[in-house]
Amino acid sequence: MSIASILSTLLLVLGAGFLVANARVAWLWVKFRRLRSTAILTWRGTKPPFFGLVMALGVVLGLLVFFKLVIQQRLPTQVFGEGMMFLYYAYAIPLSMRITRGFYEDGIWADTGFVPYSKIGGLTWREGDEITLVVIDRMQRLARRLTVPHKHYGEARRVLRDKIAAHDLQFTGEALDLGGHDEREDV
Repeated sequence: MSIASILSTLLLVLGAGFLVANARVAWLWVKFRRLRSTAILTWRGTKPPFFGLVMALGVVLGLLVFFKLVIQQRLPTQVFGEGMMFLYYAYAIPLSMRITRGFYEDGIWADTGFVPYSKIGGLTWREGDEITLVVIDRMQRLARRLTVPHKHYGEARRVLRDKIAAHDLQFTGEALDLGGHDEREDV
């Protein structure tokens, strides 16, 4: 096998991976568009570390795709990997940043996705330089984080207390519950 064919195969595999990542961001965007009218308390997510580098990488990949398609006149299938990477860095990352994090009628939009209240098994706060709400997914047994701006901290706690009081958010299981514990104090 020549180095060119190995590199071509590697770029194809990378392109498939980035296609999945682009599809995930597109799916999250569609879900956000459906849910945004039900927002209770939301804010824009923070820029990822090295955001300028990510945007520069998107520009370089765009120039590379343009060069290969227009100057070298390669087939679109030959620039699939670079094209998917370009879409991810130039469009998917900025698009995902436009999804507002926070509290909606039906759930919490954490930094990595939406969790319905019915699937939340636990919550905890991490207070330090930044305030983080850790949301524990009951079904997937994984924790998601939501970075809460300092100016929204009090209101976020109030929203959670209200959701618990309305029984939208429940931490107790289906087993024997004698009512001696007030779930609102868990927030």
